[in-house]
Amino acid sequence: MQSAGLVSNVINRIRVRYDSLGPRTQVLADYVIQNPLEVAGLSITQLAEKTDISEGSIINFCRQLGLKGFQQLKLSLAQEVVQPVQFIHEDLQPDDDTPTICRKMFHAGEQALKDTLSILDPDAIAAAVDVIRSAKRIEIYGIGSSAPIAEDAQYRMLRIGLDAKVVVDSHIQAISASRTGPDVAVLTISHSGATHETLAATRLAKEAGAKVIVVTNFASSPIQAFADIKLFTMSRETKFRTEAMTSRIAQLCVIDALIAALAMRDYDNATSTLRQTFDVLSLKRF
Repeated sequence: MQSAGLVSNVINRIRVRYDSLGPRTQVLADYVIQNPLEVAGLSITQLAEKTDISEGSIINFCRQLGLKGFQQLKLSLAQEVVQPVQFIHEDLQPDDDTPTICRKMFHAGEQALKDTLSILDPDAIAAAVDVIRSAKRIEIYGIGSSAPIAEDAQYRMLRIGLDAKVVVDSHIQAISASRTGPDVAVLTISHSGATHETLAATRLAKEAGAKVIVVTNFASSPIQAFADIKLFTMSRETKFRTEAMTSRIAQLCVIDALIAALAMRDYDNATSTLRQTFDVLSLKRF
C-alpha cells in the first residue's frame, strides 16, 4: 500500500503513465510537468481553475499515480523540485564520446533501479511467493527482449527446486496457456504489457483458471486486466534507451527479489537444492 508520506519520482511517474491518460487528463499532466513548483503551492481549486479540469478528475489523476490525493502530490512535487534527482535522464547525442555514453547508460540503469524500488510493493512479492509455492508447476512467458528475462527466471527457479517451464514461442505459449488450470502459476514478463502474443497467452491462462503474476511497467497496460498479482517496474524509455536496456535491468532486479523471497520461504529445501545443482554444474567446469 502507498504510504501517506512523500513519494519520490512523481514527475517520472506522470511521464511513464502519460500515453495511457485521456486527452483532458494529459492537459493536466502537461501542466504539472511544466509547472511543478507552482502546482506545489496551489490549492486543488486553483489548479482546477487553471487547467479547466474538475477537482474530481484531479483526484483520480493522483490515484492513477499511486497517490492518496492532491496533498500528497503537492508535497512530493515540492520535494522533487527542491531536491533534484542526482542522475538526470538524458538522451544520447550523436557526438557523445565513449566515456559519456558509458556514464549516461550506467546512470540510466541506476535510476531505473531506484525508481522501480520506490514503487515495488513488498506485499505483492509476498503474494506472488504464496501463489508460486502453492502451485504444482509454474509457466513463464516472455516475448522479444523479455524472453531472456523469462529464461533467467526459469533457470533460477530450477536452481531452488521449483518445477518451472519457460515458453518464449508465441504459438506454444497459446497452446500451453490454454492447458493450464487452478493448480498452475503463470509468470508473464512484459515491459509494455501490450504485446499481442504475450497478452493473448496471459488471457488464455487466466481464462483456464491459472493464477497470473505479471512483471510490467508502472503505466496502465492491457495485460493488467488479466493479472492476479502485479509486480511493477519503472523505466522511462527514451530515444536510445529502448526497453532492451533500462527496463531489462529493472525486470531482472524484480525477478531477483522474487527468487530470493521464494528461497527464503523454504530455506532448507532451497539451500539443499542449490548445493545439489552446484555439484551438477561443477562437472561442466575444468
